[in-house]
Amino acid sequence: MKMSLAQGITRAMGVVILMLGSVSIVLAQDAGLARTPPMGWNSWNHFACKVTDADVRSAADAIVANGMKAAGYIYVNIDDCWQGKRDEKGVLHPNEKFPDMKALADYVHSKGLKVGIYSSPGPKTCARYEGSFGHEEQDARMYADWGIDYLKYDYCSFKGDVDAQIAAYVKMHEALVKTGRPIVFSLCQYGMDRVWSWGPTVGGNLWRTTEDITDEYRSMAFIGFGQSGLERFAAPGHWNDPDMLEIGNGHMTHDEYLTHMSLWCILAAPLLAGNDLAKMTPETLEILTNPEVIAVNQDPAGIQGWRAAQEGPLEVWVKPLSDGSKAVGLFNRGESLMPVTAYFRDIGVGEAASVRDLWAKRDLGVVRDHFTTQVPKHGVVLVKVK
Repeated sequence: MKMSLAQGITRAMGVVILMLGSVSIVLAQDAGLARTPPMGWNSWNHFACKVTDADVRSAADAIVANGMKAAGYIYVNIDDCWQGKRDEKGVLHPNEKFPDMKALADYVHSKGLKVGIYSSPGPKTCARYEGSFGHEEQDARMYADWGIDYLKYDYCSFKGDVDAQIAAYVKMHEALVKTGRPIVFSLCQYGMDRVWSWGPTVGGNLWRTTEDITDEYRSMAFIGFGQSGLERFAAPGHWNDPDMLEIGNGHMTHDEYLTHMSLWCILAAPLLAGNDLAKMTPETLEILTNPEVIAVNQDPAGIQGWRAAQEGPLEVWVKPLSDGSKAVGLFNRGESLMPVTAYFRDIGVGEAASVRDLWAKRDLGVVRDHFTTQVPKHGVVLVKVK
């Protein structure tokens, strides 16, 4: 008889012991990675399979030059389509678009940044390139030799039930640990089988909770607002991942991109920009680098926010912060300008509190009992209440 996941997870002296049937797997202690949600850039949303070595170097250059590095964006992540073929010894070589992966990693590191890569527990990736099935330790050693700091491990062609999935992710986690190099482990299997309930136990620092995001309001809103209820599974080192940012890719309005960034920050979600950093507008850069908004996402308490109140298309979300204040997002999912009210009783604030608008970087004074503001269609007002 199969043991349930809840029955099969125990902890002793900081070590996680995972039971799969009659087999016990001992996982390494938390290595201190991703104590706040990872921040950086990923190639997929804009470049997809067209990504090249030059694109990755350009992204690294831009992150340093435009202030994103100073704002906290440090990971430069290569997604699918970098792989070539395996040789007779099973060693996987990059394709012609990536002539020297070690040299590329060294270049990214020379900028004071970290570099990420992509693979699958299946035989093929989503784009039908070579996965890591049967080559987990070999690939992990190769990543470590190159200087990789982050691995996105995408379900794709893998076949098996939840126990088989868990075993596959454990296998790669153990291979990464064995290299001795700290490598953030990002699980991507689209929220199937309640991954948030077992993601930490297989060494995951973050795990996708949804299908892929697209650069349209309906997709972003469905994914982002759909994270309500998952907050108890997030903590420093282990994050729910509602997918990468689409800010700057051009198919949402300014207000919709403000909603995107605000919601992801309240959710303590990874902030992985997905646009062309070399061709970014000042407005996009301002959204991605607002220090007061990023501070909400990177708050050391590591608490994921939640929906505190809802009235039709109007929603109020709250995220407690380590200084005792609350980040509060007043969202309008409707089709016209409307007033949104955050009642202090709903967000856990006393009778009176000071309010600061984080996008406007402006103090709004002390208010009593509630805070009301006009919010545009598909927009947000993000405040700090103390």
